[in-house]
Amino acid sequence: MAHDHDHGHKHKHSHGHSRSHSHEDIDWATMGPMLERNAELAAAQNREIAAWLRTWQPEPALIADVGSGSGSVSFLLAETFPKAEVIAVDPAVPLLERARARADREGLKDRVSTFQAELPEGIGELPLADLLWIGRALHHVGDQEAALASLADRLAPGGAIALLEGGLTPRSLPRDIGFGRPGLQTRFDLADEKWFTQMRAELPGAKAVTEDWPTLLTEAGLRHAGTRSFLLDLPAPVSDAARVHVITELSRRREMHADTLDADDLTTVDRLLDENDEQSLHHRPDVFLLSVQTVHVGVKE
Repeated sequence: MAHDHDHGHKHKHSHGHSRSHSHEDIDWATMGPMLERNAELAAAQNREIAAWLRTWQPEPALIADVGSGSGSVSFLLAETFPKAEVIAVDPAVPLLERARARADREGLKDRVSTFQAELPEGIGELPLADLLWIGRALHHVGDQEAALASLADRLAPGGAIALLEGGLTPRSLPRDIGFGRPGLQTRFDLADEKWFTQMRAELPGAKAVTEDWPTLLTEAGLRHAGTRSFLLDLPAPVSDAARVHVITELSRRREMHADTLDADDLTTVDRLLDENDEQSLHHRPDVFLLSVQTVHVGVKE
Protein backbone atom coordinates (compact mmCIF):
# COMPACT_ATOMS: atom_id res chain seq x y z
CA MET A 1 0.00 0.00 0.00
CA ALA A 2 2.56 2.86 -0.77
CA HIS A 3 1.87 5.78 -2.98
CA ASP A 4 -1.57 4.35 -3.21
CA HIS A 5 0.29 1.22 -2.33
CA ASP A 6 0.18 -0.93 -5.32
CA HIS A 7 0.78 -4.61 -5.07
CA GLY A 8 4.01 -4.27 -7.00
CA HIS A 9 7.63 -4.76 -6.16
CA LYS A 10 9.50 -2.23 -4.10
CA HIS A 11 11.45 -1.20 -7.18
CA LYS A 12 8.48 -0.58 -9.40
CA HIS A 13 7.27 2.69 -8.01
CA SER A 14 4.00 2.69 -9.71
CA HIS A 15 3.64 1.71 -6.16
CA GLY A 16 0.93 1.52 -6.84
CA HIS A 17 3.20 3.49 -6.29
CA SER A 18 5.06 4.86 -9.17
CA ARG A 19 7.37 7.53 -8.08
CA SER A 20 11.06 8.05 -8.43
CA HIS A 21 13.03 9.94 -5.82
CA SER A 22 12.62 13.10 -7.90
CA HIS A 23 9.11 14.54 -8.23
CA GLU A 24 9.91 17.16 -10.83
CA ASP A 25 9.53 15.09 -14.00
CA ILE A 26 6.36 13.22 -13.08
CA ASP A 27 2.96 13.95 -14.61
CA TRP A 28 0.82 13.71 -11.50
CA ALA A 29 -2.40 14.29 -13.46
CA THR A 30 -1.71 10.98 -15.20
CA MET A 31 -0.21 9.27 -12.16
CA GLY A 32 -3.17 9.82 -9.83
CA PRO A 33 -5.73 7.73 -11.76
CA MET A 34 -3.14 5.00 -12.37
CA LEU A 35 -2.32 4.74 -8.67
CA GLU A 36 -6.00 4.51 -7.84
CA ARG A 37 -6.57 1.74 -10.41
CA ASN A 38 -3.65 -0.20 -8.96
CA ALA A 39 -4.98 0.21 -5.43
CA GLU A 40 -8.41 -1.01 -6.49
CA LEU A 41 -6.88 -4.25 -7.79
CA ALA A 42 -5.19 -4.76 -4.43
CA ALA A 43 -8.21 -3.72 -2.35
CA ALA A 44 -8.84 -7.17 -0.84
CA GLN A 45 -5.16 -7.55 0.10
CA ASN A 46 -5.10 -4.06 1.61
CA ARG A 47 -8.26 -4.69 3.62
CA GLU A 48 -6.69 -7.82 5.05
CA ILE A 49 -3.64 -5.78 6.09
CA ALA A 50 -5.78 -3.06 7.66
CA ALA A 51 -7.83 -5.63 9.62
CA TRP A 52 -4.60 -7.17 10.94
CA LEU A 53 -3.53 -3.79 12.31
CA ARG A 54 -6.46 -3.93 14.74
CA THR A 55 -4.30 -6.32 16.74
CA TRP A 56 -2.35 -3.32 18.05
CA GLN A 57 -4.73 -0.44 17.43
CA PRO A 58 -8.37 -1.53 17.69
CA GLU A 59 -9.70 2.04 17.97
CA PRO A 60 -7.13 4.66 16.93
CA ALA A 61 -8.30 8.26 17.18
CA LEU A 62 -5.82 9.63 14.62
CA ILE A 63 -4.17 7.82 11.69
CA ALA A 64 -1.56 9.29 9.35
CA ASP A 65 -0.91 7.70 5.96
CA VAL A 66 2.63 8.85 5.14
CA GLY A 67 3.37 8.74 1.43
CA SER A 68 -0.33 8.51 0.73
CA GLY A 69 -0.41 9.38 -2.96
CA SER A 70 -4.00 10.26 -3.78
CA GLY A 71 -5.19 8.53 -0.63
CA SER A 72 -6.59 5.15 -1.67
CA VAL A 73 -5.24 3.53 1.48
CA SER A 74 -6.22 6.55 3.58
CA PHE A 75 -9.86 5.94 2.67
CA LEU A 76 -9.51 2.21 3.26
CA LEU A 77 -8.14 2.94 6.75
CA ALA A 78 -11.05 5.30 7.36
CA GLU A 79 -13.38 2.47 6.38
CA THR A 80 -11.60 -0.06 8.63
CA PHE A 81 -11.44 2.32 11.60
CA PRO A 82 -14.76 4.20 11.44
CA LYS A 83 -14.08 6.30 14.57
CA ALA A 84 -10.68 7.53 13.43
CA GLU A 85 -9.62 10.74 11.73
CA VAL A 86 -7.17 10.07 8.88
CA ILE A 87 -4.52 12.41 7.49
CA ALA A 88 -3.18 11.72 3.99
CA VAL A 89 0.44 12.93 3.93
CA ASP A 90 2.28 13.41 0.65
CA PRO A 91 4.54 15.98 -1.07
CA ALA A 92 2.58 15.97 -4.36
CA VAL A 93 -0.13 18.64 -4.30
CA PRO A 94 -2.10 17.24 -7.29
CA LEU A 95 -2.43 13.89 -5.54
CA LEU A 96 -3.61 15.52 -2.31
CA GLU A 97 -6.14 17.50 -4.35
CA ARG A 98 -7.55 14.21 -5.62
CA ALA A 99 -7.82 12.97 -2.04
CA ARG A 100 -9.68 16.09 -0.95
CA ALA A 101 -12.05 15.81 -3.90
CA ARG A 102 -12.83 12.21 -3.02
CA ALA A 103 -13.42 13.12 0.63
CA ASP A 104 -15.87 15.75 -0.54
CA ARG A 105 -17.67 13.33 -2.89
CA GLU A 106 -17.98 10.66 -0.22
CA GLY A 107 -19.00 12.98 2.61
CA LEU A 108 -15.80 12.32 4.57
CA LYS A 109 -14.35 15.84 4.81
CA ASP A 110 -14.74 15.72 8.59
CA ARG A 111 -12.69 12.51 8.84
CA VAL A 112 -10.17 12.51 5.97
CA SER A 113 -7.84 15.50 5.58
CA THR A 114 -4.55 16.13 3.78
CA PHE A 115 -1.13 17.41 4.76
CA GLN A 116 1.62 18.34 2.32
CA ALA A 117 5.02 17.22 3.57
CA GLU A 118 8.20 15.54 2.46
CA LEU A 119 9.52 12.62 4.50
CA PRO A 120 11.23 13.28 6.83
CA GLU A 121 11.53 17.09 6.69
CA GLY A 122 7.88 17.97 7.19
CA ILE A 123 6.88 15.14 9.52
CA GLY A 124 7.67 17.10 12.69
CA GLU A 125 4.61 19.27 12.13
CA LEU A 126 2.21 16.33 12.18
CA PRO A 127 0.08 15.87 15.30
CA LEU A 128 0.81 12.77 17.35
CA ALA A 129 -0.88 9.78 15.74
CA ASP A 130 -2.11 6.49 17.15
CA LEU A 131 -1.31 4.69 13.90
CA LEU A 132 1.25 5.65 11.26
CA TRP A 133 1.04 3.82 7.95
CA ILE A 134 4.20 4.07 5.80
CA GLY A 135 3.62 2.17 2.57
CA ARG A 136 6.76 1.87 0.45
CA ALA A 137 7.74 5.45 1.20
CA LEU A 138 10.70 5.00 3.53
CA HIS A 139 13.07 3.69 0.86
CA HIS A 140 12.73 7.00 -1.00
CA VAL A 141 14.63 8.69 1.87
CA GLY A 142 18.43 8.73 1.92
CA ASP A 143 18.78 8.14 5.67
CA GLN A 144 16.07 5.61 6.45
CA GLU A 145 17.15 5.21 10.07
CA ALA A 146 16.82 8.94 10.78
CA ALA A 147 13.47 9.07 9.00
CA LEU A 148 12.15 6.14 11.02
CA ALA A 149 13.27 7.85 14.24
CA SER A 150 11.42 11.01 13.15
CA LEU A 151 8.31 8.98 12.48
CA ALA A 152 8.53 7.28 15.86
CA ASP A 153 8.56 10.75 17.45
CA ARG A 154 5.14 11.42 15.89
CA LEU A 155 3.53 8.48 17.66
CA ALA A 156 1.34 8.93 20.70
CA PRO A 157 2.15 6.61 23.64
CA GLY A 158 0.95 3.14 22.74
CA GLY A 159 0.81 4.10 19.09
CA ALA A 160 1.97 1.84 16.27
CA ILE A 161 3.92 2.22 13.05
CA ALA A 162 2.91 -0.12 10.23
CA LEU A 163 5.80 -0.23 7.76
CA LEU A 164 5.25 -1.81 4.35
CA GLU A 165 8.64 -2.76 2.89
CA GLY A 166 9.87 -5.91 1.23
CA GLY A 167 7.63 -8.71 0.04
CA LEU A 168 8.07 -10.57 -3.24
CA THR A 169 8.26 -9.37 -6.82
CA PRO A 170 4.96 -9.82 -8.66
CA ARG A 171 4.58 -12.54 -11.24
CA SER A 172 2.14 -12.44 -14.14
CA LEU A 173 3.35 -15.01 -16.69
CA PRO A 174 4.64 -18.60 -16.78
CA ARG A 175 8.42 -19.08 -16.72
CA ASP A 176 8.29 -20.28 -20.33
CA ILE A 177 5.85 -18.23 -22.42
CA GLY A 178 6.43 -20.14 -25.66
CA PHE A 179 8.85 -17.71 -27.30
CA GLY A 180 12.01 -15.93 -26.28
CA ARG A 181 14.28 -17.28 -23.53
CA PRO A 182 12.48 -18.65 -20.46
CA GLY A 183 12.86 -16.65 -17.26
CA LEU A 184 12.14 -13.16 -18.61
CA GLN A 185 10.62 -11.95 -15.34
CA THR A 186 13.67 -13.07 -13.38
CA ARG A 187 15.88 -10.99 -15.66
CA PHE A 188 13.57 -8.05 -15.05
CA ASP A 189 14.15 -8.63 -11.32
CA LEU A 190 17.89 -8.22 -11.85
CA ALA A 191 17.31 -5.02 -13.83
CA ASP A 192 15.05 -3.76 -11.04
CA GLU A 193 17.76 -4.42 -8.45
CA LYS A 194 20.31 -2.50 -10.49
CA TRP A 195 17.91 0.42 -10.90
CA PHE A 196 16.94 0.43 -7.23
CA THR A 197 20.55 0.37 -6.04
CA GLN A 198 21.36 3.35 -8.24
CA MET A 199 18.23 5.21 -7.12
CA ARG A 200 19.14 4.71 -3.46
CA ALA A 201 22.76 5.79 -4.04
CA GLU A 202 21.66 9.06 -5.67
CA LEU A 203 19.28 10.14 -2.89
CA PRO A 204 20.36 13.16 -0.81
CA GLY A 205 22.15 11.98 2.32
CA ALA A 206 22.07 8.39 1.12
CA LYS A 207 23.13 5.96 3.83
CA ALA A 208 23.51 2.24 3.32
CA VAL A 209 21.68 0.17 5.89
CA THR A 210 20.90 -3.49 6.38
CA GLU A 211 17.23 -3.81 5.48
CA ASP A 212 16.35 -5.66 8.67
CA TRP A 213 13.13 -3.78 9.34
CA PRO A 214 12.31 -5.30 12.76
CA THR A 215 15.78 -4.30 13.99
CA LEU A 216 15.41 -0.81 12.51
CA LEU A 217 12.08 -0.39 14.28
CA THR A 218 13.73 -1.45 17.55
CA GLU A 219 16.61 0.99 17.03
CA ALA A 220 14.04 3.75 16.53
CA GLY A 221 12.83 3.11 20.08
CA LEU A 222 9.85 0.93 19.23
CA ARG A 223 8.96 -2.61 20.20
CA HIS A 224 8.81 -4.85 17.14
CA ALA A 225 5.35 -6.31 17.62
CA GLY A 226 4.86 -8.38 14.50
CA THR A 227 5.66 -9.08 10.85
CA ARG A 228 3.29 -10.68 8.40
CA SER A 229 3.10 -11.13 4.64
CA PHE A 230 -0.09 -10.81 2.61
CA LEU A 231 -0.89 -12.49 -0.69
CA LEU A 232 -2.55 -10.99 -3.74
CA ASP A 233 -3.66 -13.88 -5.93
CA LEU A 234 -5.54 -13.04 -9.13
CA PRO A 235 -5.44 -16.27 -11.15
CA ALA A 236 -5.86 -16.61 -14.91
CA PRO A 237 -8.00 -15.62 -16.62
CA VAL A 238 -7.63 -12.16 -15.09
CA SER A 239 -10.14 -9.35 -15.25
CA ASP A 240 -9.81 -6.66 -17.91
CA ALA A 241 -8.58 -4.25 -15.22
CA ALA A 242 -5.87 -6.64 -14.08
CA ARG A 243 -4.81 -7.29 -17.69
CA VAL A 244 -4.50 -3.55 -18.33
CA HIS A 245 -2.41 -3.25 -15.18
CA VAL A 246 -0.02 -6.00 -16.29
CA ILE A 247 0.34 -4.44 -19.74
CA THR A 248 0.93 -0.97 -18.28
CA GLU A 249 3.55 -2.26 -15.87
CA LEU A 250 5.46 -4.15 -18.55
CA SER A 251 5.41 -1.12 -20.84
CA ARG A 252 6.77 1.08 -18.08
CA ARG A 253 9.45 -1.41 -17.13
CA ARG A 254 10.53 -1.79 -20.75
CA GLU A 255 11.14 1.95 -20.83
CA MET A 256 13.00 1.86 -17.51
CA HIS A 257 15.28 -1.00 -18.51
CA ALA A 258 15.76 -0.47 -22.25
CA ASP A 259 19.50 -0.03 -21.67
CA THR A 260 19.82 -3.01 -19.32
CA LEU A 261 17.93 -5.84 -21.02
CA ASP A 262 19.50 -7.47 -24.05
CA ALA A 263 18.12 -7.25 -27.58
CA ASP A 264 16.48 -10.69 -27.45
CA ASP A 265 14.57 -9.84 -24.28
CA LEU A 266 13.48 -6.49 -25.67
CA THR A 267 12.15 -8.26 -28.78
CA THR A 268 10.21 -10.63 -26.51
CA VAL A 269 8.79 -7.72 -24.52
CA ASP A 270 7.74 -5.95 -27.70
CA ARG A 271 5.83 -9.03 -28.79
CA LEU A 272 4.12 -9.19 -25.41
CA LEU A 273 3.05 -5.56 -25.77
CA ASP A 274 1.94 -5.80 -29.41
CA GLU A 275 -1.84 -5.81 -29.50
CA ASN A 276 -1.77 -7.40 -32.97
CA ASP A 277 0.25 -10.39 -31.75
CA GLU A 278 -1.93 -13.30 -30.59
CA GLN A 279 0.78 -14.24 -28.06
CA SER A 280 0.75 -10.78 -26.47
CA LEU A 281 -0.52 -9.85 -23.03
CA HIS A 282 -3.60 -8.44 -24.73
CA HIS A 283 -4.75 -11.92 -25.77
CA ARG A 284 -2.95 -14.58 -23.70
CA PRO A 285 -5.24 -16.72 -21.51
CA ASP A 286 -2.43 -17.50 -19.04
CA VAL A 287 -1.90 -13.97 -17.67
CA PHE A 288 -2.28 -13.83 -13.87
CA LEU A 289 -1.21 -11.53 -11.04
CA LEU A 290 0.51 -12.89 -7.94
CA SER A 291 2.39 -10.82 -5.37
CA VAL A 292 3.25 -10.64 -1.68
CA GLN A 293 3.49 -7.57 0.54
CA THR A 294 5.21 -7.66 3.92
CA VAL A 295 4.24 -5.38 6.82
CA HIS A 296 6.28 -4.78 9.98
CA VAL A 297 4.69 -3.28 13.09
CA GLY A 298 6.49 -1.34 15.82
CA VAL A 299 4.75 -0.09 18.99
CA LYS A 300 5.71 2.90 21.13
CA GLU A 301 5.58 1.99 24.80
